[in-house]
Amino acid sequence: MALGMRQAAKRVAIGAALALALSVPAKAETLADIRAELGQLSAQIQSLRGELVASGAQGLQAAGGASALQRMDAMEAELTRLTARTEALANRVEQVVKDGTNRVGDLEFRICEMEPGCDISAVGQAQPLGGASAAAITAPAPSAVGSGSGALAMNEQADFDRAKAVLDQGDFRAAADLFKTFAETYPGGPLTDDAAYLRGDALNKAGDVPNAARAWLDAFSAAPEGPRAADNLLELGKALGALGQQSEACATLVEVPARFPSSGAAAQVGPAKAALGCP
Repeated sequence: MALGMRQAAKRVAIGAALALALSVPAKAETLADIRAELGQLSAQIQSLRGELVASGAQGLQAAGGASALQRMDAMEAELTRLTARTEALANRVEQVVKDGTNRVGDLEFRICEMEPGCDISAVGQAQPLGGASAAAITAPAPSAVGSGSGALAMNEQADFDRAKAVLDQGDFRAAADLFKTFAETYPGGPLTDDAAYLRGDALNKAGDVPNAARAWLDAFSAAPEGPRAADNLLELGKALGALGQQSEACATLVEVPARFPSSGAAAQVGPAKAALGCP
């Protein structure tokens, strides 16, 4: 596990460089494509930041020191700026398409009035200016990261309840598998954050602490500002302590109140640190 954490810290520095190199899409046919790729890059940087925070002081040093977080902040700020400009451009294109379509429709109506036998009721049913390509330009980009909000997909609640029932019955390994399948089936759904957290809980109760720690790390990295982020970070710190990684565990626990001061998890950090003998 310690080796995995050190490797994660090294991946942060390499991954950040790759994210910057990929910041100019090689091929983006529409504005929606560009927005999707920007969202994916932002998610990758957030995931790398999560791994860096979870790896503790040693991971931070391996990634280049405190400047690693500053570089990530700069990349995130640039991605935010590019996303905002893309949105503004999409709005301008949409307005041009709308105005142009209205003008064409008006011309069609006037021409129909001058043509004998023209059916005026059929006028105005034409495609938007630019056709399908115009619709593709301003189509909403798919979400790159789970938001933890929105409407439930069909069977989503039932599948979650089924996994939770198996967990409550004490079949922890089966519950962990069900929660993993759930997260893969409903990425970005309202219950995905809970499923990711509970998968770690199920693995921990099954006695598989290393994989529980990895599950909580993955869950935190996927949604570092999500509703379960503080809980994932807290449990990750406790799991690292159980694995004998005291320095990493203490550094992780310190991040909980620093990042989420008003969370319930922050109130549990004190006893957790005391149990590990953290300074």
